[in-house]
Amino acid sequence: MATVQSESTVPAPGRRAPRQFAVVLALAAVLVLVDQLTKWWAESKLTGRAPIQVVGELIQLRLTYNPGAAFSIGTEYTWVLTLFAAATVAVITFVARRVRSRAWAVGLGLVLGGATTHLLDRLLREPGFARGHVVDFIDYGPFVGNVADIALVLGVALTMVLSLRDIPMSGPAAEPATAPEQPAATP
Repeated sequence: MATVQSESTVPAPGRRAPRQFAVVLALAAVLVLVDQLTKWWAESKLTGRAPIQVVGELIQLRLTYNPGAAFSIGTEYTWVLTLFAAATVAVITFVARRVRSRAWAVGLGLVLGGATTHLLDRLLREPGFARGHVVDFIDYGPFVGNVADIALVLGVALTMVLSLRDIPMSGPAAEPATAPEQPAATP
């Protein structure tokens, strides 16, 4: 007696892309909001004050304005950092539309949120458009950062781990699922 096997596949992973893109955008939006609110708080509470010790001298709250990148690198090239942030936002927004993996959505959302809020600082803060300084207030000793910096570091670390583990942005591969064997119809 012959048997016929019917194969069906898991629904196309493309159906999850809009949901994962929404995760990227929602996470980025929350990060922008939290980062900007904490910067507003820092400017209103830390201006003209001595550093506030959070964990002894290891972590302190101290207001600074950074025209450069990490460790104040490139302070004379704020406009280049503005272009880099804008390009990062554009590329991640474009790429994120195809993401079907939740882990990739989180990683890209963290990077998008951090890059977006840095871009806003560069565009809207003093000393002027595309030359603005980023508000930093979390002093770790060798460097001072903000919530966006934490998000960027975590997002880049996560995307690097995903890349090194060969986890595709498209999510897990759709594997064929086999239906139970059914007897073939006999003539």
